[in-house]
Amino acid sequence: MSYLDLLKQDTEKTVRWALEEDIRSGDITADLIPGDQSSKATIITRENAVICGISWANEVFRQVDGSVTIDWHVNDGDLVVPNQVLCHLEGNAASILTGERCALNFLQTLSGTATKSREYADLVKHTKVELLDTRKTLPGLRTAQKYAVSCGGCSNHRVGLYDAYLIKENHIQACGGITAAVKTAKHLHPGKPVEVEVENFEELREAMNAGCDTVMLDNFDTEQTRQAVNITRDKVKLEASGGIDKQSLVEKAETGVDYISIGALTKSCQALDLSLRLTE
Repeated sequence: MSYLDLLKQDTEKTVRWALEEDIRSGDITADLIPGDQSSKATIITRENAVICGISWANEVFRQVDGSVTIDWHVNDGDLVVPNQVLCHLEGNAASILTGERCALNFLQTLSGTATKSREYADLVKHTKVELLDTRKTLPGLRTAQKYAVSCGGCSNHRVGLYDAYLIKENHIQACGGITAAVKTAKHLHPGKPVEVEVENFEELREAMNAGCDTVMLDNFDTEQTRQAVNITRDKVKLEASGGIDKQSLVEKAETGVDYISIGALTKSCQALDLSLRLTE
């Protein structure tokens, strides 16, 4: 299954779960509205941001009431400013209000992820480094947040435990060492990317000699990272990881590493402030 197919499948599923937890036996407040009443509405943003989550909002209203129409004035990845209208909605008033919170939750969370990703990407755009997300995502929103990261200008690490190896300290210990772990990985799933996390230069050299594709430098300081780049130049890809924030990001990027992985892109995003208002 391709990533796009997986994304579509997950969108339908996560929206279904979100609506179920919100509506359950019925929207009793929306029951106050006459069943045949039609309305128009807009969604606006209250702050500067990168928009993401249009497909999820569309899916919310498709599942609530397929007759509700949405006319979007932005695309995922677009920069928006305060009070900008993102879309116009038209249809059954009760249906619009039933889907409102669920749709906004997806839009504000994914836009928050995309916005933070753009902020970090802009900090290092003068370098060749590629910023990566991690598996530190909100439960049930893995593919959604990884999509949002890409909308913000960063890149995706492995999607899950199934599509690439990341051999960390505990795996190394359980497998009997780095060399043994890499050898077994290549035997079990040939062709899958193999990355090894290392904590010192001795482990770095062993991982490189074992034939892995990428070495993750776990909590190396800036000078150690620069040394690692010199040791492995053109022999293996290097990823810096561990405790990297906006303050340390630029100096790590300027060492020449190929990748920097940042859990904050997905685990520490600030939801965008959005508002839906009926206009008539």
